[in-house]
Amino acid sequence: MADRVGHAVELASTQFFQSVSRKSEDTMASKRIQKELMDLQRDPPTSCSAGPVGEDLFQWQATIMGPADSPYAGGVFFVKIHFPPDYPFKPPKVNFQTKVYHPNINSNGSICLDILKEQWSPALTISKRSQYEETAGAWTQKYAMG
Repeated sequence: MADRVGHAVELASTQFFQSVSRKSEDTMASKRIQKELMDLQRDPPTSCSAGPVGEDLFQWQATIMGPADSPYAGGVFFVKIHFPPDYPFKPPKVNFQTKVYHPNINSNGSICLDILKEQWSPALTISKRSQYEETAGAWTQKYAMG
């Protein structure tokens, strides 16, 4: 009987600590997502916007305007972003809701990039991706459009 009680106490304490750990992850993820949202609001990227759907910090909607002088010019592309509870240690799931033809986007709208899978780093953020795109565009103009 004492063995059963000991096992029950051990099981209950394990479940409690797992629950606390999950809540801690959610809190960490929420804080990180909130910080990224504030960064986006403070310094919004050009030609795109993103933010939570309703009150759910883990579900975002993004809008990307098609770049001028590209096959996407004039287009408005809607993207769904889902942050997992263990974000930033796991990447967000990013999915185009608007059908788009692009070599890195499959027919379901999923983005096929290694940085959203095995090459993910907690150092990456939604705003850093936007900064990357702006820098890439500037460098293209400066170095590749001679």
